[in-house]
Amino acid sequence: MQANYGFGGVLAALSGCLYVNHPQRIADADVKPAQLAVAADVGFNVPETLITNDPDEARRFAAEVGAIVYKPFRVPLLHSRDNEPLTMYVREANPTDFDESIGLTAHMFQALVDKVADIRVTVIGSHIFAVRIDSDLLDWRADFSVHRYTVIDTPPLLVRAMREYLRRFGLVFGAFDFALSEDGAWSFLECNANGQWAWLEESTGLPMTAALVDLLQRKHVS
Repeated sequence: MQANYGFGGVLAALSGCLYVNHPQRIADADVKPAQLAVAADVGFNVPETLITNDPDEARRFAAEVGAIVYKPFRVPLLHSRDNEPLTMYVREANPTDFDESIGLTAHMFQALVDKVADIRVTVIGSHIFAVRIDSDLLDWRADFSVHRYTVIDTPPLLVRAMREYLRRFGLVFGAFDFALSEDGAWSFLECNANGQWAWLEESTGLPMTAALVDLLQRKHVS
């Protein structure tokens, strides 16, 4: 903690330099309820969402929207009994399992998007890289070995929405995740202001490193 607030504080206090992204802007943009509110405001299609600690409200929500998923607000640092690192993925929620333990803290439930694929759009300054991810997984992060990647174009309206989303949070980089429906609709899931991207360059040949270099050299910065 001392290093975080000491050394990290010095880095956050630098002036006249370009951050990709500023740590305080990353922290602001990491809050899921704020992400969803801004996403809806800039024009993204956002799945119906409930944040509650009331099991009855969660059951009512499921009855109204149909199939739902549970999404953690932040992936916690977990380890198995053998000290192996664990993570928490998005998973389908069964209302019959809801009990009073929901009352212990806030939970986020969201309507399940009937998707045919996922889309990761990485915005690096003025450069936009959209990749369709076919995996048949509810949460594609659960198994990278089954992915099929296809470079695609981003609809202009969504490009404008992403630009405005990043502007609202003061970001120059963002890794957006969307669910793609059979009718071609893109549903906003989240945006990681510090998201991974290199594996997509390796898999598709997209010039993402060059785009980051451009950004760091203040070339073509949106």
